[in-house]
Amino acid sequence: MYHSPTYLKKVFSIPQKLNSAPFFLLLAATFLFQCSSKQPYNEDQTTSLNVKKASWSIIDTIDYTTLNADIELGKPTMDVGVYLPSNLDPNFKKITLDRIVTGLQAAKEIYAPTGVQVNVLWIKTGEINPSYLSIQANKVPGVPNTGYINLYKHSQRHPAELTEHASNALEHIIEVEENSHRTLYFVVFQDVFYPFLTVSEGRNWTMKTVRTGGLSFPSYSYPGTIPKPYRGVISLSNLERPDRQRRTIAHEIGHKVMNVSHEYMDISPEHEVYADGGLMVYGNGEEIPSEEAGRWHLERLLLSPYLYVLDSNGIKKWNPDYQENGHYYDPIYGNYSIDFPGTPAIAEDW
Repeated sequence: MYHSPTYLKKVFSIPQKLNSAPFFLLLAATFLFQCSSKQPYNEDQTTSLNVKKASWSIIDTIDYTTLNADIELGKPTMDVGVYLPSNLDPNFKKITLDRIVTGLQAAKEIYAPTGVQVNVLWIKTGEINPSYLSIQANKVPGVPNTGYINLYKHSQRHPAELTEHASNALEHIIEVEENSHRTLYFVVFQDVFYPFLTVSEGRNWTMKTVRTGGLSFPSYSYPGTIPKPYRGVISLSNLERPDRQRRTIAHEIGHKVMNVSHEYMDISPEHEVYADGGLMVYGNGEEIPSEEAGRWHLERLLLSPYLYVLDSNGIKKWNPDYQENGHYYDPIYGNYSIDFPGTPAIAEDW
């Protein structure tokens, strides 16, 4: 659903310039200043792993009460935060603050029929190390799936692994808190590239790299290979078209909370699937189907470790966490998974 500028002004007033606040100088290497305006990236800020940490401040021109007016006690809820760097290159125009808010509002509408709520914690801004504005998400895979087993079982045996650069970027950007491993963190990057293996000809494989508009870093692909505090990360790089503003955030959330690839009804998962109807394939669909015919999408959503119910005392009652790092067949899903055959990638008579 497209929201007019009039609606958006009710939710927030867009800052004229996110990076207009002055930088504050570091007075000593061991002391850091917190400022109420934009926090600049500072070369002397480090973590225990010697990765420099970005500083963030909440964009307080957004009316979060209005944005979250739909939230009700006692209903399954997911928490979402957004990191919007203030030092994006001037020519990068695919993500704006108003487009992010439009996408979050659309996600609320798309998940509403399931009874699941999207609670927006905050949208933060700050300057990051510019080397992290573009990343390659994972290392080039070494073992292609030849079809003896399905995509999910192959990913369980041969998980995707973050590149060192991507891992450092996540540590640099994401703030670690008590429930970090239960929170969905959207991070705006200018580019995120995802390499994978595909058949070129005959029995030869080649690497392809996808320039992603959003990447969910899902547990079915990265079981146990993303540091736990950062496992909720989702990248955003393109919300330019109206259809991307409507579906991209909700679609990427789906990969994370349903823990499924691009699949729908009788369509088995693949890296790229274009079809009508379902939220989890490329197209215009928004359906989150249920039961075995719907590949248990609704049931898996309701079991997600990223969901909680807030009780009358304000205590979050979380769903059980993954038992085996969140691969597709993790025991938390019980019988809510599909055991399907692999598809041979090349001719059987090779």
